[in-house]
Order: sequence, then C-alpha cells, then structure tokens
Amino acid sequence: MAAPHLPVLLKPLLRAVAPVRGTWLDGTFGAGGYARGLLDAGADQVIGLDRDPSVFAMAKAWAGDYGERLRLVEGTFSQLDALAGAPLDGVVLDLGVSSMQLDQAERGFSFLRDGPLDMRMGGDVPSAAELLNSAEQDQIADVLYHYGEERAARRIAKAIVAARPLTRTSELAEIVAGCLPRPKPGQSHPATRSFQAIRIWVNDEFGQLVAALSAAERALKPGGQLAVVSFHSLEDRIVKRFMQARADAGGGGNRYAPVQQTQEPAFTLPFRRAVGPDPDELDENPRARSALLRVAVRTEAPAGSIDARALAMPRLPGKERG
Repeated sequence: MAAPHLPVLLKPLLRAVAPVRGTWLDGTFGAGGYARGLLDAGADQVIGLDRDPSVFAMAKAWAGDYGERLRLVEGTFSQLDALAGAPLDGVVLDLGVSSMQLDQAERGFSFLRDGPLDMRMGGDVPSAAELLNSAEQDQIADVLYHYGEERAARRIAKAIVAARPLTRTSELAEIVAGCLPRPKPGQSHPATRSFQAIRIWVNDEFGQLVAALSAAERALKPGGQLAVVSFHSLEDRIVKRFMQARADAGGGGNRYAPVQQTQEPAFTLPFRRAVGPDPDELDENPRARSALLRVAVRTEAPAGSIDARALAMPRLPGKERG
C-alpha cells in the first residue's frame, strides 16, 4: 500500500546518509514515509516515534510487512534518547505539521478546512481555542510576532480578543484575513503566519526541537547521522546554529549568548550548505518548495550541552507556557 503522502526530500536524504545500516529512529513518524524509505534502503531496524497516537492506527495496514524491523513508540522527540533504549546509527526529524494532519479538518491545523480550533499534535496540553480564549492580548500578539513573524500581530491580537470566544478554524481565519490586505495572485493565505505561530505555541515546537537535537546528540553512536528536514526559516535557523555550534571546537559564542567553555566537537558537517529539492521533486510535490535538509555526523566526543540562546530560538517576553 502506498504511503498517503509524499515524504519531502526523501531521495536526497537517503543519498546523503548512504549506506543506510543499523538502527535508525524516525522522530516524526507521521505517515511513515521516511521510516519506509530507510527500511527499504537497508536499515536493520527503524524506531518510529510520534507524539500523535493516531498515526500508529493508520500504519497498521502496512507496518506488519516489516515485522520486527519496525518498532512504533508514542512519545515526543525531545525524549528520543530515552525512548530509543540503545545507541542509534541515525536519527531523522521532519519538522512542522504534516500534510496528513492538515488534511484532517477535525485536528484544527488548517485555515482552508473548517474544524474545531485544536492544533494539538498529541499529549495533554491546552488546545488553540483554550489558549486564545484565555491569554492576554499582549501575549497573543507576542506569539504571532515572535513565532510567526507577523507584522500585524497587535492588530490581529486585538481582533481575536474582541471576537472571543473562538471555537472554529474558520472563525480565526476570517478574523486574521480581515486584519490584512487581500493577497495578490500567488501570495500565501493571509492566515498562514498566524496559524503557524499558534500551532508552534500550542505544541511548544521550538522548545521540543532544541531538546530533540540535544537528545539526538546523546543517542547517536560515533559515526551516527542526524538528518533534519525543516520548512521555514525559524526552524532551519535553530537546526543550522545547533549543528554549527556543536561542530565547532572553539565554542565561540555570538550576540545571542556569551562564549561557552570549549567543548570537543560532537559533530562533523559533511555538507557546507543545506540541501533543497530538485526541479523534479518540485513538479511532483509542490509542498517541498521551502524544505531544507541538514545533516551532521556524530564524532566520538562525549555528548555536551548548549545554551538555547546561542541558537537564536524565538522566545516570548516574560514567562511563557512550557
């Protein structure tokens, strides 16, 4: 049975980490596209990890074909080292929301499909509606600005508070669209940045990402590979800075954080730049247009630590949830 969606940058990823062998962990299992690709390319075993329990029910139709080579585990990828249970030969992370989740109106991720204003990927956390209906106007504005880079954040936050209580994605999309100019042909939907920001807030995606990168460093064997696919600049910036910082023996610091104590580099970087989609993939899967792949290879150095400030992780002013 074919996977229900196309995994982005799968072929470049498999080329970048070839030959695929040993035990890999797919930290964002979703529809299973990366896990299947790794298994078919020669991985001895893949641990499919996801915080969304519904994905495992959908995988039942094909997961049995791989027998014990595929092990499915519910949990967040920030805990991947503990959940793996043993050192790994590779970790792959596909960040953000999947097209499968966007297509499920009842999950509340999409501004194109009316559904309950939820946006939870899994776990016992407040829904988007609960947060938007209870948060202060300034906090909502900060979320939209820092997590979505939305310039009209204050105007949108004021409109959200005036319209409360909100329960449906269509209500939120209409409010955001009413605060912004009508998009020109070819431009994204006016609610794109706001929905992205609120989803990140609900799921603590940036905090989870930083923790997952450090967990991968702890979990990988010497020579093990970390491959991360990101879809927007804020995610990619965190991944890029993490890999650069942990591959740099100098620990030189930057304007976001002071110079750190020198640590032996935990990774080497086999590629100078991120890998993007080729024209054939763009024709086949337009969702890939903003995707970037970064790869790092684990050294024999002990796992270290990194100050999240050095990664320029967007942070909300004052105390934030999670």
